[in-house]
Amino acid sequence: MNIQNAQQEVDNWIKEHGVRYFNELTNMAQLTEEVGEVARIIARRYGEQSEKESDKNKDLGEELADVMFVVLCLANQTGIDLQDAFDKKLDLKTKRDHDRHHNNQKLK
Repeated sequence: MNIQNAQQEVDNWIKEHGVRYFNELTNMAQLTEEVGEVARIIARRYGEQSEKESDKNKDLGEELADVMFVVLCLANQTGIDLQDAFDKKLDLKTKRDHDRHHNNQKLK
């Protein structure tokens, strides 16, 4: 599924199950909350913090999907074609960073 299809799927879901989009500020707060959940899993599972027993069954993929869902909501409600924006960003990063990471001694 490409990003345009994902945006359409989210829009269809909102119309069928969600009544309407939350406003942009509410969605921004939700995005912050979901990113925090991802950060907690990563910090405890892959970082130096110990993982609490209650966190061991948390699904990182599910939390990342939550982040993606809210990002798609924000794109839809603000009129952003995220596929186009992503394609432009990837092109820019490819041109700008073509040799940058290969020349980074910290990555060798």
